[in-house]
Amino acid sequence: MKKILVLVTPNAKANEIQEVSDKVLKVKVSEPPVDGRANRAIVKILAKHYKVHRSNILILEGMTQRKKVIGINLDE
Repeated sequence: MKKILVLVTPNAKANEIQEVSDKVLKVKVSEPPVDGRANRAIVKILAKHYKVHRSNILILEGMTQRKKVIGINLDE
């Protein structure tokens, strides 16, 4: 499982991923941080970016924070 640090910006104008380094991403999502909507948007965007199913993306740390540690299972 690959672990990356994700810096999230909710309520952005558009969804966007910016690679800072191999293990750090800046992710902008248009969803607000209410009722887990931003977290679901992050999972969806990262699944598309890494070309894996959404079930292979896990938020390991930072469910309610802007800094998150994400686990990505790239084996499947």
